Amino acid sequence: MIEALLEGLFLVFQWPAIGFLFLGVLLGIWLGAVPGLGGIIGLVLLLPFTFGMETVPAFALLLGMFAVTSTSDTIASVMLGIPGTAASQATILDGYPLAQQGKAARAFGAAFTVSAFGGVFGAIILAVSLPLILPIIKSFASPELFVLGMLGLAMVGSLSGGSILKGLSVACLGILLSTVGYGEAESIPRYHFETEYLLDNLPLIPVVLGLFAIPEIMELAIRNVSISRVPKDQTVGGGMLEGVKDVFRHWWLALRCAAIGTYVGMLPGLGAAIVDWVAYGHAVQSAKDKSQFGFGDIRGVIAPEAANNATRGGSLIPTVAFGIPGSLGTAILLGALLIQGLKPGPDMLTSELHITFSMVWTIVIANIVAAGLLMIWSKQVAKIAFLPGHLIVPGVIMFVFLGAWLGGAALGDWISCLTFGVVGFIMKRGGWPRPPLILALILGNIMENAFQISMGAHDGYGWLSRPVVLVVLVLIALTIFMSARGITKNKAAQKEVEADDPASKARQEAAEGGAKNPMISLPFSIFLFLFFVWAGVQAFGWPESVNEFPIIATAPGAIMVFAVLLFEAKEAAHEVKVQGGISSAYKIALEKAVAYRAVLFFGYLLAMIIVMLVLGQKFSIPLFIFLYLIRWGSYNWRVALGYAAGGWLMMVGFYDRTLDLLWYPSWLSNWLPELLPSWIPVWFFV
Repeated sequence: MIEALLEGLFLVFQWPAIGFLFLGVLLGIWLGAVPGLGGIIGLVLLLPFTFGMETVPAFALLLGMFAVTSTSDTIASVMLGIPGTAASQATILDGYPLAQQGKAARAFGAAFTVSAFGGVFGAIILAVSLPLILPIIKSFASPELFVLGMLGLAMVGSLSGGSILKGLSVACLGILLSTVGYGEAESIPRYHFETEYLLDNLPLIPVVLGLFAIPEIMELAIRNVSISRVPKDQTVGGGMLEGVKDVFRHWWLALRCAAIGTYVGMLPGLGAAIVDWVAYGHAVQSAKDKSQFGFGDIRGVIAPEAANNATRGGSLIPTVAFGIPGSLGTAILLGALLIQGLKPGPDMLTSELHITFSMVWTIVIANIVAAGLLMIWSKQVAKIAFLPGHLIVPGVIMFVFLGAWLGGAALGDWISCLTFGVVGFIMKRGGWPRPPLILALILGNIMENAFQISMGAHDGYGWLSRPVVLVVLVLIALTIFMSARGITKNKAAQKEVEADDPASKARQEAAEGGAKNPMISLPFSIFLFLFFVWAGVQAFGWPESVNEFPIIATAPGAIMVFAVLLFEAKEAAHEVKVQGGISSAYKIALEKAVAYRAVLFFGYLLAMIIVMLVLGQKFSIPLFIFLYLIRWGSYNWRVALGYAAGGWLMMVGFYDRTLDLLWYPSWLSNWLPELLPSWIPVWFFV
């Protein structure tokens, strides 16, 4: 084994493998940092280039890119409060508040240091565990995968926000939304509203970007603030070196979370989706002082970032050893293995062991190189936190809507993005946590498939008595109980602090799911309750194998939302009494939420979509950038025109020429090509 280990290292450092590794790292940093791209897009783009390449250089390119996207996705999570990828959702809970405190550099220092450690640790565990993992993989069948998904949802529902009922209700909503489209057991469409677009499930990327990106970016626009709410000269303890020191202070937490990431990453289908929440939940539950989680606790950055990078090594184990891809990314890597003439299984652990170890070394080197490069560059990136918000908004909106379009290149992608932008704004202002919805949407199809297989294989609910299932069910109960106790204690402590420090109340409301505005939350509760009831009634008209999972979501969802509704009604009645009438109460609530300017901002986005139908994206997005900077940002026409031209160049040069994106067939595209002179490329405009 030692000989194969050293041979694998030698192969990686040979030319051209090392060159392709560095190229992959640079591409991975870019793809992970831009919302809506990520490692999957990168693998799809790079896979054709590996045809005809030698095995080690091919995987140096693919793994070099794929391994570091879960490092650079921290940039969007910290700076914008947008999950760069599914594996960085938990990072936003404490990373974004740190950026708002002017401590983005500290968050980056901690995240990149622990990401390098997690990636190296995961790769080492991959090397050590290869001969020993078969019993672990075999112990997790469909019943275990289903309850493990429930554990992930229980953790995110309990840990994000100040109300467990709201968190778990939103998780049920996400599960329900995951059932949109054809059922897992039979090809019967569910909740598709007679539209072809929804027959193939609700698209994930537009929903994520709409739910998180638009409300956070809109905050910068409507309040005219920078990302950091603290002036640069008033920030204390927010440097890059401080973040590196934080990792060494919490080395034991980093080590535990890297181990969690590695072994959870081995689980096919679930690993990357839930690992950051499992690690974050572990960090909260194991901490003596939990009061700062959600408000900028550096441990809330260290835990998920150590885990999600370690997942890359862990997820390769079932792929290489058994040909079982643990995620879509590893499924593409499995295809690359077959293209190279390699057969997953015993050969990869015997005669081809040196190739397997070259993959391990690739992950190790890529993580170290990416962390070093990002340490150098992120000091400049962190300065963006102090730029005027109006200069950030139009560029991010461009990436958000083009990222949403990458999902399926359909008009429905932009409509979904804008719709969930409105939903995300209401949830944020009403104190409803958003992460549970996304995690449930990711896990929904996986859990339904596991549930149906479990029910069929065990003739009912007999699988609930399996030992691992029972252990996980106990962990779910403990998670909810411990979180409920922690939230109760924090609320009691918060009341005492608010009496002496009014600023702490504002900080509490700025946290995910921490806002208190019953006049906005109550109508949303009523809508959600009616939606659950309607969905449940609809489900009863379908066969049992099709309606079981929607009912599993709607029944507890309706019960929990009804409990929230009663509480919110009491709070709203008190607010009406204090303000002297319902109209006065709503006026104050809408002013507090800055709802009027929010409607205007949504109007700008809707206008951009309408213009796109007529002129196409290559005109509508630059036009949005220009008009936003002129009318909303009050910049002069030179700045606005230069910014819009830069946006157009990015669309043409990267999204059109590099990604070969399929654009919307607008009215203009039907006749403009015939009018253009032959020396002007059509792709300049349509």
